[in-house]
Amino acid sequence: MLFVGSCFATEIGRRFHEEKFRATVNPFGVMYNPASILHTIERCDGSPRVAFLTLGTNHVYRLKETGEIVDNCQKRPQSLFTEEELSVEACAEYLRRSIMLLRGINPGIHVVVTVSPIRYRKYGYHESQLSKATLLLAASQIEGAAYFPAYEIVNDELRDYRFYKDDMLHPSDQAVEYIWQRLSEVYLSDEAKAFLKEWAPVKAVLNHRPFNPDSEEYHRLMDKTMLKVAELQKKYPTFAV
Repeated sequence: MLFVGSCFATEIGRRFHEEKFRATVNPFGVMYNPASILHTIERCDGSPRVAFLTLGTNHVYRLKETGEIVDNCQKRPQSLFTEEELSVEACAEYLRRSIMLLRGINPGIHVVVTVSPIRYRKYGYHESQLSKATLLLAASQIEGAAYFPAYEIVNDELRDYRFYKDDMLHPSDQAVEYIWQRLSEVYLSDEAKAFLKEWAPVKAVLNHRPFNPDSEEYHRLMDKTMLKVAELQKKYPTFAV
């Protein structure tokens, strides 16, 4: 699996990692806009079977000297760059090119497009909404890719502030868990769901911090747990150790 996009892609990709799926998450850093997502895909190795492209904003920065869109300003002076807002058509075209490249690598790849629910306070909330609207319109023009409504779930279903972190912008762990459950229901196969059910108690033991890690009882528990891990590896060959 390949996850490319905003920090929301990192959150969901991290969850897939925790559940032992083979996933590459933002290999060249967080990419917020459709142009930067394309730049990552142009540089990626491997042949993913599934790709999640998470759009954060339509704002891009161009280096004045070359006119190229940069993915990271690398803490250089702002005076070296011009800020620009991509149109709906430009966002859609960058997405199409990304999907075309992915299909060139693996014609059978499943591509999922989603819009990050995280607002950008630095633009002002109204400008942030306009940016999200541009991305939503661009996503609606894309054929050959599924759309997962993460933006809509957070804004329409999880409207209580307990679903946000302290900055009141980023989804809380509870919100990410909710979206993970919804995503699992839609996209995971019966075999993958069966694996998650078997993996859950093993994961709980591995994540547990023992009071006395040197005790015989803990060593016996870990021996038993590692045998279960070996059984899962044998039963599910794609289990990511």
